[in-house]
Amino acid sequence: MVFDQLISNFKLGIDYALEQLINGINIGGIYALIAVGYTMVYGIIELINFAHGEIYMLGAYLAFTFYVMLKLPFPVAVLLSIFSCMLLGIFLEFIAYRPLRNAPRLAALITAIGASLFLQNLALIIWGGIPKSFPELTLPDYFQSPIITIYGSASISLLQYNIFFITVFLMLGLHLLITRTKIGTAMRACAQDKTTASLMGINVNRVITFTFAVGSSLGAVAGILAGLYYNIIKHTIGYVAGVKAFAAAVLGGIGNVPGAMLGGFVLGIAETFGAGYISSPYRDGIAYAVMILVIVFRPSGILGRKQSVKV
Repeated sequence: MVFDQLISNFKLGIDYALEQLINGINIGGIYALIAVGYTMVYGIIELINFAHGEIYMLGAYLAFTFYVMLKLPFPVAVLLSIFSCMLLGIFLEFIAYRPLRNAPRLAALITAIGASLFLQNLALIIWGGIPKSFPELTLPDYFQSPIITIYGSASISLLQYNIFFITVFLMLGLHLLITRTKIGTAMRACAQDKTTASLMGINVNRVITFTFAVGSSLGAVAGILAGLYYNIIKHTIGYVAGVKAFAAAVLGGIGNVPGAMLGGFVLGIAETFGAGYISSPYRDGIAYAVMILVIVFRPSGILGRKQSVKV
């Protein structure tokens, strides 16, 4: 009798752990999409774009506006939201960051924080402070119903499957863009040395603008996926997710795109396991504790490389 109870508890424990792992992978994929935007911009112009979290927030709000308020088909609403956030990212780079390209880093950092606060308060003025419910695309029972059973009661819903597929597809596409295309080669050249890249005929300003456009597009997708996953959006979600995504970028190695992807998944899994096994209010603290440990024992990040500066 005791042995049967132990077996039953062991199976329940595996079910619970698998459920937390599935949730962590989904949340981590969203963090990874945001973190990539941080790390790409930092890799080229060494700027922490703190307004990137607000791009994520606006991606969710714009999709909500186009789909719920304007009654557009959901695919159209998603494309319009991504395109709008892409234009906003380009606008921010052109108006706020480009004039400070040669200014001290502190000036650009303060500008990024100011842009973040401006966009957050702009969303508060437009949509108000009351959280909005992001409606599901199909019947709720079907949208949340399990389509793949992994073990016991641990299963993957249609929503979780779509989030995982979309995040992996986009990150794979970004990797191919950076490593297999001409513009990707130009991005890597600018990350190595912008002056030399310009002497080789690369339009550095165009590459930086393209980087902001790609990062903002991925941030918008992350915002839409988070809106569907949590089924709620508000004007402060950009700050919270932005800080966590920045932590994921640092965790993986700031400036390293694969590292940002890995850091996002590690942070998401650590957060969900901490919330599941310790306490939900401590989920943020546990995620940051993991980041601090990595920084203490490996300051360059998981996939980052130590760089020596010649004098």
